[in-house]
Amino acid sequence: MPKRSEEMLVDLWMSLLLVWITCVPCVSMTPIVGQSKSTQTGGSAAEASGPAEGQRLLSRAKRGWVWNQMFVLEEFSGPDPILVGRLHTDLDVGGKNIKYVLAGEGAGTIFAINELTGDIHAMKRLDREEKAEYTLTAQVVNADTDEPLEPPSEFIIKVQDINDNPPQFNEGPYRAAVPEMSAVGTPVTRVTATDADDPVYGNSAKLVYSILEGQPYFSVEPNSGTIKIALHGMDREMREEYLVVIQAKDMGGHMGGLSGTTTVTVTLMDINDNPPKFSKSLYEFVIPEDLPVGKMGGKVKANDRDIGENSKSTYSIIEGDDQGMFEIVTDGQTQEGILRLKKPIDYESKRSYTLRVEATNVRSEPSSGGPFKDTATVKVVVEDSDEPPVFLKPVYVLEVNENAPVNTVIGAVTARDPDSTGSLVRYFIDRHTDLERQFNINVDDGKITLAKPLDRETDMWHNITVTATEVRNHSQISRAIVAIRVMDINDNAPEFATEYEAFLCENGKPGQVIQTVSAVDKDDPIQGHYFDYRLVPEMLNNPNFTIKNNQHNSISVLAKHDTFRRQKQEMYFLPIIVTDNGNPPMSSTNTLTIRVCGCSKDGIVQSCNVEAYVLPIGLSMGALIAILACIILLLVVLFVTLRRHKNEPLIIKDDEDVRENIIRYDDEGGGEEDTEAFDIATLQNPDGINGYLPRKDIKPDLQFMPRAGQHSGPNGVDVDEFINVRLHEADNDPTAPPYDSIQIYGYEGRGSIAGSLSSLETASSDSDQNYDYLREWGPRFRRLGELYSVGESDRET
Repeated sequence: MPKRSEEMLVDLWMSLLLVWITCVPCVSMTPIVGQSKSTQTGGSAAEASGPAEGQRLLSRAKRGWVWNQMFVLEEFSGPDPILVGRLHTDLDVGGKNIKYVLAGEGAGTIFAINELTGDIHAMKRLDREEKAEYTLTAQVVNADTDEPLEPPSEFIIKVQDINDNPPQFNEGPYRAAVPEMSAVGTPVTRVTATDADDPVYGNSAKLVYSILEGQPYFSVEPNSGTIKIALHGMDREMREEYLVVIQAKDMGGHMGGLSGTTTVTVTLMDINDNPPKFSKSLYEFVIPEDLPVGKMGGKVKANDRDIGENSKSTYSIIEGDDQGMFEIVTDGQTQEGILRLKKPIDYESKRSYTLRVEATNVRSEPSSGGPFKDTATVKVVVEDSDEPPVFLKPVYVLEVNENAPVNTVIGAVTARDPDSTGSLVRYFIDRHTDLERQFNINVDDGKITLAKPLDRETDMWHNITVTATEVRNHSQISRAIVAIRVMDINDNAPEFATEYEAFLCENGKPGQVIQTVSAVDKDDPIQGHYFDYRLVPEMLNNPNFTIKNNQHNSISVLAKHDTFRRQKQEMYFLPIIVTDNGNPPMSSTNTLTIRVCGCSKDGIVQSCNVEAYVLPIGLSMGALIAILACIILLLVVLFVTLRRHKNEPLIIKDDEDVRENIIRYDDEGGGEEDTEAFDIATLQNPDGINGYLPRKDIKPDLQFMPRAGQHSGPNGVDVDEFINVRLHEADNDPTAPPYDSIQIYGYEGRGSIAGSLSSLETASSDSDQNYDYLREWGPRFRRLGELYSVGESDRET
């Protein structure tokens, strides 16, 4: 409202209020007509008179003045205090000495009263929103003595409202969300404004809502403030966020009302209303044939204009993969389809594949008719790669008889080059799996032969690794495992299961079982073991013992009589021949030792030597006790002596160098100065060996022509081959002594990256050594550690 209009409206209201305040006291504050004169004059007993002079009325005195509620307009400001109202009593007659007194809320500060006339004025500008009414008390008192002439009366001054407060949105600004493509009239949110003016008096607090910005997309209910969709087909992919400005106006929305505004940010929520779409209709990938299974061969991507869960898709192969060579999985982070191998591909078998790939939304909206999907073609071209040779079988199982002669063919392995060029293949044995070099292989045809005889009883299985390498590209290597089983032959004779020692009681009975004997055989025939036991031919007529077959590869040794005596013969030896059922049969002779012992009546062995039987005859019990006591005394003396000798400390004089107690030996044996054992020049230059050099550890008696030695290859002499050559020469040397001798060689090989291991070339000295670890080796090395510690402390001082 313009300022001039507001001033005119205020002046109009003030004029009407002043007329009302002026007229109302004249009507409402007239004295109350009573039954007698006394009630009109204030009820004073002194001023009361009746029809008869001596007659006194005994009625209750009443208050002689009243007034209604008073009103004052808020926010009124002028040059003079505003008149609120006027108090009057019927005691106020001409010439009476009275005055009016005002008390209560705001008395003397906000409101002031004229003591003589009773006019009440507002001294300050009032705000109804701060305080709507004031309760005060009025009273008439004697002007001279301040003595109350009437009881106090309470009245109220109400502040009358004007439209001075605009509506306010206390919860704004607002944010709201609504699904895209919502129908017209769909509620979005509700806004609420408040007005501090009096909702009872007039229309100052009656609000009406309207939309200032946001049309034609949204509308608002005028009375409730509810915002609704006003346009059909609002698509998030076209526009996601809208700003709506809402106005609330009081005075029922009429002209002159105050208004307030707020903003509402409306976001359209995504729904799955867009299908996935491949960026290309045809994808081409080139995949090498040696790509490992499970590795990625390519990526496809279907874009979706939706967001969040609505944009997620899954990929699948719907055509062109009848053999199950490929699979496609979804990358959860990038939403790409990853094409991977499920089976190995071969350029020589098939050079291209054409696949049909489909992308489908994971989530569907019932209203959108989904799920949405899209398809694309993927062409995979197989690229030829230089592949390693392929063995016909990954594992070969071969068999060979033990003790088969050297160079016996065990079997063969076969590998081929899968490439179209078909390179030749060479075969080798991984010597890390054949450290003893028991097998050889033909590099051309893969035949495996024996290099050494095999013993099944030592190792039943031998597992070696054979490698196949292309001739044109040595980096292309493949491996196969060859398991060689050593077949058993009957090459071991049976023997006793243990070293038996039988005991025979002197009081035994004829036919008594002395010992049960069984045999074992290291061989393992298919039909099982069966052993035959018999005495040696010269013991067939043995008068003392016989054997009995128990039918389960064991025998029992029986005594033939009961006249065995220790004094006559203490020990018997019974040779037994054990023969197996192999082809050819193997046998061995084993001797059973039988001792004659003294036994109790129950057959329990008590003593098996002759001395125990003879001693009691010549010695008494006292002599035996004396001998035993002497032995015990000697043992005690020996124990004490040894204990005392062990506890003696090692005494070292202070002025004596402890290092002088260490005995040093400087004899190293051999070495570079010892030229009698071998020729050092030969060892330092093995490539220059030409002919055989005679041994110098003995003087040969025969002169012979030197043999041609083996020359080294172009890359130098391998240590292993060098040792084998020298070992062969030593074994075939006719001048070698008939006993074993030490062969000393100083050749270290060629191409070693390690330096010399000799301590003569080290840069460290004894002073750099730390011997603290000697103390941790136990009590036997503790003294040695102390000696070295003393030496280090001496050097420091």
